[in-house]
Amino acid sequence: MSVANPCRTEFWRVLVLLLCGWLFGRLIGQTALGLLLALSVYLGWHMVNIWRLVRWLTKSKKFHLPQATGIWGAVFERVAQLQSRNRRRKKELRRLLKRFHKITMALPDATVELHPDSEEIDWWNPAASRHLGLRYPRDSGQRVSNLLRHPGFKEYLRSGDYEGNLQMPSPTDQNITLLVRVIPYWGGRRLVVARDMTRMQILEQARQNFIANVSHELRTPLTVVAGYIESLHDDPALEKDYGSRLHSMQVQTERMNRIVNDLLALSKLESGDVEFDDEPVPVPGLIEFIVSQARDLPIGDDAGSHVFDLDIDEALCIKGCESEIYSAFSNIVFNAVRYSPAGGRIRIAWRNTDSGPEFAVEDKGLGIAPQHIPRITERFYRVDTGRSRERGGTGLGLAIVKHVLLRHRARLEIESEPERGSEFRCCFPPELCLLCDGQNAF
Repeated sequence: MSVANPCRTEFWRVLVLLLCGWLFGRLIGQTALGLLLALSVYLGWHMVNIWRLVRWLTKSKKFHLPQATGIWGAVFERVAQLQSRNRRRKKELRRLLKRFHKITMALPDATVELHPDSEEIDWWNPAASRHLGLRYPRDSGQRVSNLLRHPGFKEYLRSGDYEGNLQMPSPTDQNITLLVRVIPYWGGRRLVVARDMTRMQILEQARQNFIANVSHELRTPLTVVAGYIESLHDDPALEKDYGSRLHSMQVQTERMNRIVNDLLALSKLESGDVEFDDEPVPVPGLIEFIVSQARDLPIGDDAGSHVFDLDIDEALCIKGCESEIYSAFSNIVFNAVRYSPAGGRIRIAWRNTDSGPEFAVEDKGLGIAPQHIPRITERFYRVDTGRSRERGGTGLGLAIVKHVLLRHRARLEIESEPERGSEFRCCFPPELCLLCDGQNAF
């Protein structure tokens, strides 16, 4: 039914009622009274239909759609259409909610929904009962921090910074390691998701042990081989006939030694076996020592040809582990030397910024394509494998840098353009900042 038709019907209905009232008023000699009676009848008819509408809306399960003509017929019909549409939407929504409920109940990861802007538990799936020890209905409405009492979890939950994740033992079994992450979503709600990482942790530990053991076992035979090569170099007859071959063997042996040493260092950093020394580190003196080594770095004919521009704050030091800081900074500087052309200029800066101490190394070398930057800190990942081996790289330097910075709560920032050079920045938190006189921190 179109809107025009009921409106036209209603117009003629009012007109007829007024005409009847006027005629009745003329008959009794009181036209105003006749018109008032007509309007009263019309108003009464509207009130009856309003009552029918209210009764139908409140008790629609017991009463059928009211029948009417004119404007009220159109109203009843339109409301009926809207109700029918809403019923279909509710049915579809219930179906989707039921499907979503089944999916979440089947998830292997423990999932806990928190009440908006609070730590109270609204819902959890069966995996949360297994891994987190939640029980229904005992724990419904409880604060999740009261049930998961791991100190790291409480700090992580209340920090508001959910970019990272947290490893913690399961409250139900200390032999199970959980990877926990908080996911904020609509309406101030949060999901606490915990994944069983025990198997992956065991595999990772096995890998680390394998690398450490193999690297350690390779050290002795490599030392023996290097000793024999040196002895052969001392023989004039052999040096004359096999000098180039002996030199090539020596270079490759030295490269293998560097790989083994880097593997051992990286394995210790990853395993956490190295005790962290929170001691003052005289960074300015350390940088000067690294630069002196970089000037003499043996890289073919390019050795000693690079130009270094230093911008060092002599009064700025940090708290940390000196050997690890040396390893991280030297790897970045040596990489800049290896991948810069002969006579290239390398800028090294050590300064205090608004966000904390910063070590920056900028070169005008080959640069790195954008697709390689996210993976460049992976072990053995090389942008140019052939050139990396030619220049003496092991593919482990930046992986060591990443782990050292993680232990110092620092981050690595990389900016690079192919054929234009790169800049590596080690950004430390302000709380590690110390004053020093260049060689000594205090």
